[in-house]
Amino acid sequence: MIAIVTAGGVAQAGEPLYEIVQGGLKAMIDIAGKPMVQWVLDALSEAACIEQVVVVGLPPETDLTCKYPLTLVPDHGDMVFNIRAGAQEAARLDPSATHAILVSGDLPVLRGEMVDWLAEQTRGLDFDVCYTVIERAAMEARFPSSRRTYIHLKECEVCGGDLHAFRLGIALDENPLWKRLIDARKSPIRQASLLGYDTVFFLMLRQLSLKDAEAVVSKRLGIKGRVLLSPYAEIGMDVDKPYQLEMVREYLRRSQEKYAAAVE
Repeated sequence: MIAIVTAGGVAQAGEPLYEIVQGGLKAMIDIAGKPMVQWVLDALSEAACIEQVVVVGLPPETDLTCKYPLTLVPDHGDMVFNIRAGAQEAARLDPSATHAILVSGDLPVLRGEMVDWLAEQTRGLDFDVCYTVIERAAMEARFPSSRRTYIHLKECEVCGGDLHAFRLGIALDENPLWKRLIDARKSPIRQASLLGYDTVFFLMLRQLSLKDAEAVVSKRLGIKGRVLLSPYAEIGMDVDKPYQLEMVREYLRRSQEKYAAAVE
């Protein structure tokens, strides 16, 4: 499969990471000796399912490495246009490709086995968008101070992941709901309101199950949507705020120490 990595964005004044980035690229923040996006590329390099990687949002001269053929596409202004640009490049690189993996460039704790897990889960499925979620219990057991935003469903509480799969055509089609959903991605209530106020009502009453939510999204948006409950808390540990940056720095520092001790 082709993996599309969204790595655009410069923190603006007043945003949480502005003091750290200081006008630089968020994806290039140093974490344990590497740019943050390089950790994502290292994870993709470990995955057996990947054939090519497209990074969107960085200048072509950016010094990055990957086991698989790597293409850099410049920033197109916002996430919607960056995903579309990535899909266009993926379709150009492999005209026979129907689906791609989508991963955020600020997910440095990602590992190759998680990417292969997603590919295996979606193998043979008929879908437009496959969206991953993580249970609150799993997230807080692994990253107790992450302070994620959770949606209350009938059987569990979940937060969204940052590793997904989608049909390339859905990003290339002119669909205004695509932009509205991505713009609302940090607010579960705003996301739900796009699907109808009855959905918001049932969410507030915690009467929607995971399968109910999947069905509502598919029907209201006119797409074949799938929701995957991930066993990996790491795919929900993106870096939006300074305390999250310190968390992943410490997490990866400990991981490096464990690896070094194991090979001695």
